[in-house]
Amino acid sequence: MEFYCIEDFKVEFEKLKTKKSYKTIEQEIINYFFGKTSEELCSGTRLNHSLEAPYIKKRLMGKGGYRLYFLLIIRKESLYLMFVHPKTGSYGSENMTEESKAYLYKKVLDCIESKNLYRLSLDDSGKKLNFSTIR
Repeated sequence: MEFYCIEDFKVEFEKLKTKKSYKTIEQEIINYFFGKTSEELCSGTRLNHSLEAPYIKKRLMGKGGYRLYFLLIIRKESLYLMFVHPKTGSYGSENMTEESKAYLYKKVLDCIESKNLYRLSLDDSGKKLNFSTIR
C-alpha cells in the first residue's frame, strides 16, 4: 500500500503534533494505517458509494479523538489522506460540513491528477512519519 497526502492534511497534522494535548496523533495514524490491507482500511463512514475508490471518514480514539478523511483507491493500492481534526482540546472542532467534505474530495482528485502530493513513509524506527514531495 502506498500512502500519500495533500497539503491540507500535512499542515494540520504538523500543527497538531506540536501541541502536548495531541502528542499521540502521529502514533495513532501509524498504528491505524501502516501494515494494513485495503479491506481493513475500509472501516469507517463511507462518504461515497464507490467500491474501488471509497471516500472514508474514520474515527480514531473513539468519540473525543481524531477524525481523518481519506480516499482509498483499492485497484491501485493507494491511500490519500486529506484532512485530520481533533474533536476536543484547543484545536477541537465539530464534524466538517458537507461543503467542506465535497471540497476535499474535489481537491484530492485534482492533486492526484497534477501529482501535487506528498508521499508518506515511516522513518527507520517506524515511529515517525516522513513527508516527501512527488511533483
